Amino acid sequence: MNKVLFFAQLRERLGCDTVQLDAQGMSVRELRQVLAKRDERWRTWLLDKDVLVAVNQTLVDENAALSTGDEIAMFPPVTGG
Repeated sequence: MNKVLFFAQLRERLGCDTVQLDAQGMSVRELRQVLAKRDERWRTWLLDKDVLVAVNQTLVDENAALSTGDEIAMFPPVTGG
């Protein structure tokens, strides 16, 4: 089982801060596609927007493979000023 965490504006837009699911053997891209099937809002924010993904607190790209027990964090790109 995997815990997927959502942060900042992404959490606010999805109305959810965490979900649990089995992502064993999926890539980050595949996980985003599975989550996007929840509804139009999820599709918009997970597929149509830029989203950064960290697995076990390390930033990864869309091709990163997921294993059982990985903690996956998703958040919008951060800008500073």
